[in-house]
Amino acid sequence: MKLKRMEIRKRLSTTLILGLLALPLAPAWAAVTASKKLPAGAQFAIDGGTLRIQFWSDDIVRVTYATAAELPALKSLSVIASPAAVKLTRQQDDQAFTLAAPNLKVKIDKRTGAVSFLDAAGHLLLREAVEGRKIAPATQAGVIGNSCAQSFETASDEGIYGLGQHQKGTWNYSAGSGSSVRLAQANTDVGIPVITSSKGYMLLWDNPAVTTISSTAAGDANASHKIMRWSSEWGKAIDYYFCYGDGTIDTALTAYRQLTGNAPLMPKWMLGFWQCKERYASQDELLGVAKKLRELKVPVDGIIQDWQYWPPGTNTWGSHLFDPARYPDPAGMFKELHAMNYHTLISVWAKFDLGSDNSKELNAVGGMFPQVTSYAFPPGHGQWYDPFSVAGRQTYWKQMRDQLFSKGVDGWWLDAPEPEIGGMGFRKYITPMGPGYEVYNAYPLMHSTGIYQGQRAATDKKRVVILTRSAYAGQQRNSAITWSGDIQGTWQVLKNQIPAGLNISLSGIPYWNTDTGGFFGNRATGNGDPKNPQFQELFARWFQFSSFCPMFRVHSSSGLNPGREFYRFDEKTQGILRNYLDLRYRLLPYLYSVAWQVTSSGSTFMRPLVMDFPHDAQALNIGDQYLFGPAIMVTPITSAGTTTRSVYLPAGSAPWYNFWTGETSPAGQLVEAAAGVETLPLFVRPGSIIPLGPFLQYSSEKTADPIELRIYRGADGNFTLYEDEGDSYNYEKGKHATISISWNDAKRILEIGKRSGEFSGMLKDRTFNVVFVSPNHGAGIPTTEKWDVVVHYNGKLVEVKGP
Repeated sequence: MKLKRMEIRKRLSTTLILGLLALPLAPAWAAVTASKKLPAGAQFAIDGGTLRIQFWSDDIVRVTYATAAELPALKSLSVIASPAAVKLTRQQDDQAFTLAAPNLKVKIDKRTGAVSFLDAAGHLLLREAVEGRKIAPATQAGVIGNSCAQSFETASDEGIYGLGQHQKGTWNYSAGSGSSVRLAQANTDVGIPVITSSKGYMLLWDNPAVTTISSTAAGDANASHKIMRWSSEWGKAIDYYFCYGDGTIDTALTAYRQLTGNAPLMPKWMLGFWQCKERYASQDELLGVAKKLRELKVPVDGIIQDWQYWPPGTNTWGSHLFDPARYPDPAGMFKELHAMNYHTLISVWAKFDLGSDNSKELNAVGGMFPQVTSYAFPPGHGQWYDPFSVAGRQTYWKQMRDQLFSKGVDGWWLDAPEPEIGGMGFRKYITPMGPGYEVYNAYPLMHSTGIYQGQRAATDKKRVVILTRSAYAGQQRNSAITWSGDIQGTWQVLKNQIPAGLNISLSGIPYWNTDTGGFFGNRATGNGDPKNPQFQELFARWFQFSSFCPMFRVHSSSGLNPGREFYRFDEKTQGILRNYLDLRYRLLPYLYSVAWQVTSSGSTFMRPLVMDFPHDAQALNIGDQYLFGPAIMVTPITSAGTTTRSVYLPAGSAPWYNFWTGETSPAGQLVEAAAGVETLPLFVRPGSIIPLGPFLQYSSEKTADPIELRIYRGADGNFTLYEDEGDSYNYEKGKHATISISWNDAKRILEIGKRSGEFSGMLKDRTFNVVFVSPNHGAGIPTTEKWDVVVHYNGKLVEVKGP
């Protein structure tokens, strides 16, 4: 009995010691004991730790905390900006230290060390929660280190958005309580540690480790706030950036892009229609589809060669070789596609078969991870390349350049870039930038970085276009378009795509799209079959939605062959598809100008209502309507048999216009909009100016002349028409032109401003056919029969008196 008691005591002592070792390395919350002035901020000693506040600009603040007397060296993969000189006002009293820039104040509580963010008037924007900071021991892959967590108090009536793209249909992450989001890259799930608030700020949690964000109610039932907790499974320190401009989401987004990189301008041909399937299995099949679409006069700009174009057998995955039996002349194939005015993307993987020449070359420079012994696709063994390695990135691009780009490929489809290594196996690997568990979510960022930088170094004549299945903070700078992954073709999945796309837009990613119709279907039930009436309806509705996504693309699984080409559908569905193709191409002057705003001003294509109507309480929770650019409100149909749809017209403006009829409806109310299968309800914001070009077969078929300029009266408005060569990076050298167009509603004056800039091939004299929209006048897709004013424009300012 005595031995048993001694053994029990021994075990209890051991348990107590282990328990003490598991406690946080420092108190969760502690008083400020010392402070030190920094050029653009301050550093504070807190019992057991160090807190640094650093302004990177008037609109950006970095907060870093670690449980040591000195902060560790931290290398960000997302942030590429450097701190700028900021003139701060510094104050302190018995309660807090305050650092203030013109638009933004930061307070540090002397008693707790908690950080608060306030606007210039002193209104609270965000506050670290009491006892919300925690750095604790953690073990990953047998290595002992730290995990990091930070809680914030968000207002109970505040909307929280972003966090990448997720498929649960969630829009406002603050709307419920007890919900959580796990940021861990996977097919259909894109983890980006960025949030956007309806209060007009953005927050970047600068940690690429797997991270969970949870939202819970505050302990007090009457509390005016909620608790939002960020918890990363690994990290040397708590490190985040707070972006806030003039209180609008647009200015916060501009600051975020300055911090993490601006989105380069996509070529105009990317904004056209893209045909794709898994997979065109031969040169003859690919060219045959391209020819048939041209013969049928279907507007189209791009076609995609999916995977397995390489020879069958072993040692060919990642070889970038074409099977000579099926693709006898790849260079000739791309040349013929170019002659038909197509551009082509090609599927490229980060996975390589063992023994291929490319894998040997990557292994020789240390650019490969260890062998994978199992994988979802044959042959079942291979390696994944390491994009965190400089030599790996350079070698990977060199192989693409020499074996694909040189043959005439126009852009890149990066499949499985999460990376899709079973069981999150990437966590176990060691990279030059840290172990896999430390940099886990940043793989797609570094993968696209190598390709973007490689092509930019190779030529300035062709803009980079990357279509990728995953994304991370900062990836917009790599000219990358994210697609929503290998999704099912169902009504519910279609419905889920809308908030998924809006949230990734508020995560800083401006270019996004889906597999129109869904990637997967069911051959047994006919789901995915163009001859199935039920699928025809679903596809038509999805196609309508896709025509108002930044990239407009059709795709489907090989299990659904023969595919979803235009001509495989019935005559009625073809008519619907053709209408929305025509509308997309007529809108190209508008879309390309919006693309310029994305590049030059940090804007985005898909604008949730909260961006433009943050003070309309109803708009905060609407995740199934959005503005496409500044003017057009899109309300997708996501259920079968719909004939009308309830649409909310945000308050705070004059009446909205029905795009199809020109009729107006008062703002701040729900309207029942006609929504037969041929109609996607579209409404136009008062004060909008929309330039419509001619009907086209492809984006560069002819210049945008004449332009039908539709003016939607009821409020002042402005729009900048942007033009350049359509491809190449000459726009970065100033070779582009803009025309500022404004409408003064009180004076009824339309001003077409003096043209600024020029470029090779610029149209110096053009015609604007001005239409002041009214019922059945300037409505729908067709060219308006009778214009209100015809303006012959030669680059000089013109004023037009409106009705």
